[in-house]
Amino acid sequence: MSVVGFDVGNDTLVAAAARQRGIDVLLNAESNRESPAAIAFSHNARLLGPHAASSHAPFSSVKRLLRGATADLSRLPFPVEVVSPDGGRGVLVHVDHIGRRIALSPTQLLAMLLGYLRQLAEADLEAPVAECVISVPCYFTQAQRQAYLDAAAVAGLRPLRLMHDLAATALGYGLYRSDLGGPGGPTYVAFVDVGHCDTQVAVVAFDVSGMKVLSHGFDADLGGRDFDEVLFEHFAEEFRDRYKIDVTGNVKASMRLRAACEKAKKVLSANAEAVVNIECLMEEKDVRGMIRREEFEKLCAGLLERVVEPCKKAMEGSRIGFDKLHSVELVGSGSRVPAIARILAGFFRREPSRTLNASECVARGCALQCAMLSPTFRVREYEVQDAISASIGFCTSEGPISTLPSNALFQRGHPLPSVKVVTLHKNNKFKLDAFYVDENELPPGASTKIGTFQIGPFQAHTEKSKVKLIDDDQSDAHSADSMEVDSNGEMDKLMERTKDRKNALESYVYDTRNKLSERYRSFATDSEREEISLSLQQTEDWLYEEGDDETEAVYNSKLEELKRLVDPIENRCKDEEVRAQATRDLLKCIVDHKMAAKSLPTPEQEAVDSECTKAEQWLRERSQLQESLPKNVDPAFWSHEIKKKEHELDMFYRNIVRHKGSPARADSSGGSDHMHTTDRD
Repeated sequence: MSVVGFDVGNDTLVAAAARQRGIDVLLNAESNRESPAAIAFSHNARLLGPHAASSHAPFSSVKRLLRGATADLSRLPFPVEVVSPDGGRGVLVHVDHIGRRIALSPTQLLAMLLGYLRQLAEADLEAPVAECVISVPCYFTQAQRQAYLDAAAVAGLRPLRLMHDLAATALGYGLYRSDLGGPGGPTYVAFVDVGHCDTQVAVVAFDVSGMKVLSHGFDADLGGRDFDEVLFEHFAEEFRDRYKIDVTGNVKASMRLRAACEKAKKVLSANAEAVVNIECLMEEKDVRGMIRREEFEKLCAGLLERVVEPCKKAMEGSRIGFDKLHSVELVGSGSRVPAIARILAGFFRREPSRTLNASECVARGCALQCAMLSPTFRVREYEVQDAISASIGFCTSEGPISTLPSNALFQRGHPLPSVKVVTLHKNNKFKLDAFYVDENELPPGASTKIGTFQIGPFQAHTEKSKVKLIDDDQSDAHSADSMEVDSNGEMDKLMERTKDRKNALESYVYDTRNKLSERYRSFATDSEREEISLSLQQTEDWLYEEGDDETEAVYNSKLEELKRLVDPIENRCKDEEVRAQATRDLLKCIVDHKMAAKSLPTPEQEAVDSECTKAEQWLRERSQLQESLPKNVDPAFWSHEIKKKEHELDMFYRNIVRHKGSPARADSSGGSDHMHTTDRD
């Protein structure tokens, strides 16, 4: 059984697997280590990963939809409905798929991405994949973590554990290093992940026996894309004034401008200025803009200040001084902004290192954790201890179960997982409510409710009773049992075949157009060239318009239509070269048999000479006729006819030799050894 780890980011997906020689990041079908965390729908296909990212209406940030982040809804290319299950906040995405409008929950969308990762892993490992460890942000609530488990079940996965992103990063960072910890005590490292949509910070203590997460800090609404958005708003306003176009009111134009702004941000990481240049952005207008790094950093001043806040919370929770930090590791897409590194260097009083790839490191750490938990792998003893990111309390109708003023039973920063034994004196069944104690320890808008458990009834006449906790929450209307998600991947396989046929049709159009102007020029009549050129142009226009999203059968039909026009010219062209070689082979066969026949008795020798003369005469007549014909008509004789004539002559000679017991022709230019009846003139 394979042991894998999955990182489902807001922007990218990464899978890693534990092998006997170590941990490998797995490659997708395009031989890339990262896949876009994108989903797209058409009337007949569901697109995932790279195929979705290259479609006309992809969307990502499924993790933010899982949180009910309504600020993202305006960016989605599909209608979205805001719902409020159990007092929380959620969304339903409405898409047109296979001829009907369907509503999908974020859990269902997440299941599709996990299913894609499972198929990617199985294709690379060539083995079934079920056991896994999946990364989650430290700020996820219990409901969001349960959604991950539900989505994994739909995708055919069996998670051994959900692991915090930076705990996985720390494990991948520390397991193979021998310079962490020692006689002087633990080595403290701060990890800062400025991701696509969020920022997470963790302070971790390493020693030779393992690692311990001391504290977490986060801003669930601050990431690299917020810096992209600053550029988007800047250029949208500039283009509104200069070109009189409002990009914000056009979904397609907004997507193109945001993509250009993301590229500009990367350019600014290593250059003093960046240019945004987009052709036909909107209303058939080409736009161009330029921004300097200093101007960009001024626009981002508010965001840069926010980067420090989760760092403060993590350092306060760790209860260690800045002087004890061994290093600061900066990861994530936001690390490309030089100002972020400067801000963090000022806060932590040391330059951060940017040597880690966030997604790959998280996936590797998850795969390592999976190997540690799986009985099929032997991994050296290494303790992994995470930390609770938000205080949790329990209460009955009589009040909170806690001896602390905060009413917390499990405090923020305590080891995760943790177990506590609580003694309650009850005679009748009762309800136990679990909740997050402090809403300020959660992302804005998150529900503090975890769940309600029914305890009892108890058996009579017993001093002590064993109880069973039962989740009393109503199951979500879009639970794992009701999800319409293809976990077997048949829809995805159909999509792959459809895309392959579309690509085959596009390639055929391109290749044939080139051949028509070069290789096929002498072998096609003017009318044939005109007809084929017209069909190629019509097919190309169709592909980029109404044929952009068609079925596998339609693409096959279009390809066959073109081949019916082109094949006659292709056959003439190919046969000319083959026919010349076949002619040489037949002439050699005639010479060989005439020479070999001299050792035969006179009647047999004369019979062989007669057959050779007939074959030679046939070839001469056909060749003379072929020389009188232009190349753009079917030839007077085809190469397969010459090969047949050679085969017949060779079999005639072999039959003569068999009957007389004489040695056969020594060379290997002849055909098969099976019997063949020749046509006699």
